[in-house]
Amino acid sequence: MNAQRISMALKSQARFVLKGVRLPKWTLPNSEFAEKLDMTVANGQIESIFPQATYTNNITSIDLKGALLMPLLVDAHTHLDKTLTRSRMGKITPGLLGAIHAMMADRTHWTPADVHQRASQGLEWSYAAGVHHVRTHCDWWEPQTQPIAWQVLKDLAAEWRGKIHIERASLIPLHLYADRDQAFALAKQVADSGPGALLGGFVHTSNWNVQALENLLASAQAHQLNVDLHMDEELNPQAQGLLRTTEIMQQIKFAGHVVCGHNCALSTQDASLALRTLDEVAKVNMSLVTLPLTNLLLQDAVIGKTPTQRGVTLVQEARARGIPVMVASDNVQDPFCTFGSYDPLEALTVGALAAQLPDVFDDATQSICRSDWLTGEKSPTRFEVGNPANFIVLTQANIWGFPSQTQERLVFRNGEVSPS
Repeated sequence: MNAQRISMALKSQARFVLKGVRLPKWTLPNSEFAEKLDMTVANGQIESIFPQATYTNNITSIDLKGALLMPLLVDAHTHLDKTLTRSRMGKITPGLLGAIHAMMADRTHWTPADVHQRASQGLEWSYAAGVHHVRTHCDWWEPQTQPIAWQVLKDLAAEWRGKIHIERASLIPLHLYADRDQAFALAKQVADSGPGALLGGFVHTSNWNVQALENLLASAQAHQLNVDLHMDEELNPQAQGLLRTTEIMQQIKFAGHVVCGHNCALSTQDASLALRTLDEVAKVNMSLVTLPLTNLLLQDAVIGKTPTQRGVTLVQEARARGIPVMVASDNVQDPFCTFGSYDPLEALTVGALAAQLPDVFDDATQSICRSDWLTGEKSPTRFEVGNPANFIVLTQANIWGFPSQTQERLVFRNGEVSPS
């Protein structure tokens, strides 16, 4: 049965059964019962989850014949301020620095109305895909002045409240933290700007300053801010930002949660150093994010040359150490990545291929569903009786080909099929 027919059959139904659905094993207390379950929904909540059974005629029942059912999605690392700008740019020099140059030139077009329109379109795509939690980074270049987009994104968080939870991370160049007083002033600005704000930074060998990194983390600690960093987004095996971040966190007994996105340099480092770094990551309250679309496009980018170094971080090695690793959209149709659609399942498809991830449906879906991995909170996503009936049904997908054939989907929010 296709998505449209299912949606019509469930219209105005307060209580119904979805028969024969397949859930990711990590979403259930007992993974043995993940296959072909029946989920009963009543008044917007999960009423029961049982192995397949027989039902009387007094309840609407839809046989999904093994279709996949998974939680709503989390897009852990995006750039809503930059999004959908590629169409107004000309030729761009390949690579990260070329993208930065093109983006800086485009900033002359960034008005509140421009940012609001583009970011709103991105959020519409996210909502249709089944996303309920987005974290967006926001470029912040001046130490004394909040960027235009920071307030626009705060306004959008209010506009989308109840539909998508939006967090904002300040993407501040590392050198702006070099002065301790200025670092603490920046952290105060972020902390005072309202809920859902995180302190962020761009850590790269081109701007490496260990004192600035120490000031960043110390100022976040002082203002009770969690941190989200662009980390070692390069193929230089000498990059040491990730390792030094873990060391500083241990030295100052950092109480919050830190997310490090990209971490491309791990893929080029000597195995002993890379694995020692991951051992240190496992000791602190840190999650990693891999951004396969953007990293595959930007890293080792030379005109006329097929790349041989792909820049995808060590996902399997991190997971083997119990480190949470998210997969996210990153840049969407801007100078950093001309592709993308704000569908985390698209990012997972690329990531699963690039990192050769095993058990994609039963395990790797955590990387696009676990809000607790992103925030550091101890509230794992599970399907349990009494929880809101928030989930996605992938009507054409199967466990062996997943995440292929996931374009057709039904998004349920509080037990109702959400309009796309």
